[in-house]
Amino acid sequence: MSTLAEAPVANAPRRVLITSESKQKPTIVDLLNDWQYMEKATHRLICAWGREIAPWFDKSAIHRHVWDQAECVRRLRERVAQFPGGKPDAPVSPKLEKLANTVLLAPTVEDAMDGIYEILLKALLTAYGAYSAAAHPVHDAPTIALLHEINQIKSQEFLWYRDYRRRHPHTTNAAYRAAVEQQIAACGGFNAALPLVPGETPAQPAGVATDFKLAKFSRRDVPMRSKHEFGEYLRVDFPTSIEARRLFWGFGYMMEKNLPDDQLCWIYDGHFMPWEWHHDISRHLWDESRHGDSGYSRLRDFGIDFDEIGFPGYDQAERLKYLEAAAKEHNITLDEAIRDYPKYLDHVRAEHITRAELYQHVFMIGLVAETGHFIVKQEGYQDFKEGQDLESAEMMLFDIIDETAHVQYAHKWLPLLGELCGVDNSDYRERGAKLREEYQNNNNKRAAEFSQKLSRTPGDPAYDFYQSLLERIRRVKPLANAATCGPRSPKPM
Repeated sequence: MSTLAEAPVANAPRRVLITSESKQKPTIVDLLNDWQYMEKATHRLICAWGREIAPWFDKSAIHRHVWDQAECVRRLRERVAQFPGGKPDAPVSPKLEKLANTVLLAPTVEDAMDGIYEILLKALLTAYGAYSAAAHPVHDAPTIALLHEINQIKSQEFLWYRDYRRRHPHTTNAAYRAAVEQQIAACGGFNAALPLVPGETPAQPAGVATDFKLAKFSRRDVPMRSKHEFGEYLRVDFPTSIEARRLFWGFGYMMEKNLPDDQLCWIYDGHFMPWEWHHDISRHLWDESRHGDSGYSRLRDFGIDFDEIGFPGYDQAERLKYLEAAAKEHNITLDEAIRDYPKYLDHVRAEHITRAELYQHVFMIGLVAETGHFIVKQEGYQDFKEGQDLESAEMMLFDIIDETAHVQYAHKWLPLLGELCGVDNSDYRERGAKLREEYQNNNNKRAAEFSQKLSRTPGDPAYDFYQSLLERIRRVKPLANAATCGPRSPKPM
């Protein structure tokens, strides 16, 4: 019997990347730019709807996906630039914009999740798989390799979505699904580059030509206030008590989960900025989300959770204004409105951030908030390390490392933001120093005022609550230097 196969195995037709008219630019280059547009659009779609995902760890996933999508775009842009004539910012067909906007304009956030993470994601992965199977495995190995990397990233996104959908079952709006699928078909399933017809307006970033507005308040599904106010105790005791500082940093880092939801707006409304800015802000956003997870994780180590301390917004005062108005309109108490706050806040939409406002956001975070906290963070790191609470020290150190990069981002981009937004940026360092001084003085003044007013009497609910938090942390991990650690710098703001 012959050991040879009776018939050769048939190979799929190979995809050839040049034509008889080709010069030095393979056909894959234009297709890579189409894919890049769709990955960038996915990045923007997640930013557009991400504020409406409420559960804490789902927020973490959304923020991670913003960074992952930025990395997908980076890979594709770098590959395009490697080809002769490859331009990562080359114009692409408006059919791609029409598809992206169809996905964006979902009836509900749950439909949007289906559009982004199921329908569009699967269509892109199918196209990447088909190309990888048909292209010459040696000639275009670099493209095949990067598609494998992107597939791995996007498979993780899909696994999150699958788990999310198991926890939150939903049937996609039939008309929406049909519309998205129709637009994918009109784009040829991303299997070939779409020609840009002469005179045709190239695709704009997803959403720019629509009336879509992001949620004004990022959603959450936990209490928005603590059982009792303890923040002013921390403000007063911060310079003199290492235990108060340890509670502050756990809570303060947890609160940083607010910033990445705000930065989703930065990215969406900063569509006029170069891609490299979006890439930097995406990393900044993911870092801040991880800081929120760090703080929450440390609080959970100490047995403290949202049902006791809540998850306030940085925009808490504005949230309360809306809730006060809702209480008046519906003839209920403010406490009742706060208890059912999603009912009154989730539907409110935000106005778009102006260019000048975007400049101010980047300036305030980079030159005031982050720069202003380096001294107290370094002190916390050293004190917790000396006190043998190495996990709290580790939390501080990784934040210091991340925020050093974030300040560098601000220095890098404020000049261009100022130019594009019509803001004089020539004295931004001096303005930052002046504002930091003003914030420090205001904090010192408030701390002095509250030190005279705050109750320190056992039996007072707020004081007892504050002391119980300190005691529970102390019980889990006593600090070796609790009694010997000297005074430190006051809170900067």
